[in-house]
Amino acid sequence: MRDLILGREVGDLDFATNLPPDRSLAALRHWARKTWELGRAYGTVAGRRDGVIVEVTTYRTEAYEPDSRKPAVSYGETLEGDLTRRDFTINAMAVALAPEIRFVDPHGGLADLAAQVLRTPAPATQSFDDDPLRMMRAARFAATLGFDVAEATLTAMSAMADRLEIVSQERIQAELAKLILAPAPRRGLELLVYTGIADLILPELPALQLAVDSAHHHKDVYEHSLTVLERAIAMETGPDGPVPKPDLVLRLAALLHDIGKPATRRFEPGGQVSFHHHEVVGAKLAARRLRALRFDTATIRDVTRLIELHMRFHGYGDGAWSDSAVRRYVTDAGPLLERLHRLARADCTTQNSRRAERLAFAYDDLERRAAELAEQEELKAIRPDLNGDQIMAILRIGPGKDVGRAYRFLLDLRMEQGPLGEAAAADALRTWWAAQL
Repeated sequence: MRDLILGREVGDLDFATNLPPDRSLAALRHWARKTWELGRAYGTVAGRRDGVIVEVTTYRTEAYEPDSRKPAVSYGETLEGDLTRRDFTINAMAVALAPEIRFVDPHGGLADLAAQVLRTPAPATQSFDDDPLRMMRAARFAATLGFDVAEATLTAMSAMADRLEIVSQERIQAELAKLILAPAPRRGLELLVYTGIADLILPELPALQLAVDSAHHHKDVYEHSLTVLERAIAMETGPDGPVPKPDLVLRLAALLHDIGKPATRRFEPGGQVSFHHHEVVGAKLAARRLRALRFDTATIRDVTRLIELHMRFHGYGDGAWSDSAVRRYVTDAGPLLERLHRLARADCTTQNSRRAERLAFAYDDLERRAAELAEQEELKAIRPDLNGDQIMAILRIGPGKDVGRAYRFLLDLRMEQGPLGEAAAADALRTWWAAQL
């Protein structure tokens, strides 16, 4: 209902009913080509037909026992009661289909939608006690919709942040990933830090507020990291580009790229601050945190590799890299090269325009050289359709300069016309050879 009113794309259709899940599933099977019941224990069944997905949920309430990591589900009797136990008023609206069609909005969700505010239908303390993950959803909706959080809701989030300790890491990870993939994740992340929720789920982020980065003239590394995240998002591409938007790996790497700085901060003579090898330390810290949050192995591997490599470029502007150094940079990045390009560029947040121009020029040059070397390597890998032994057998000649000349002829032919196959190449070779005699 919320997305329909906002004119946003609606991914599926959600129905609520007083029917138990078994009867909802039986009704769905009359319509759907395929049904599934993964959420049946929580009262939800689903079906799909012609690309349309329908989810049917029995009126319900959910609540966590004090030490439980799984919510206890009980079924309700009325639509109004079901809506009261929803997370936010903007999600507590419905259209009743029987006995007559009517708009149901018992908690002022439409007004809150117009005011762009997030508020809980029940008292926020009760709502977050029933399901602590709703506190993270508030941050996610703030990032997705750009809404503000009502004062009472915000106060409850700060007071009850510790309640998230009973929620499984898998559920926290899923909600955090949705937030980071939102159009404006900075807004949600700042909310998590402000309320103290980040101290429990991603403590490395608020810890960056302690590491003043005088070398980059930022208020602190925390602000710098959020800026890098925004810049990296701006460099994501369309669906056919090298880094389609939204990209979880690039965004996580941008957010966490400097989390090794607090542990490596050193005050040098003259008032300078150093963070030697913070990329190595940061990669290890990121791997530990992402594992704790139950991210998949591939995501952890790619994010930590980008963090480990993000400082490599900074040696490029100090002197001309050899071709082998550029090749090693490309090889070490492997399939992450396009993401590394964007992370390195996003990391340049200096306010010094001359330095920014110099770094941009240096990275332009590095990308150009990397592309040229890649093209050369591809050309070097091309071989004629026939090898030297085949050439000698077809022309009935022994080793010598003529074999080399014939090989170059076939290579030129391959470059111009592409693969010919051995038979066609042999015919062309005989024709060429006859002209040489």
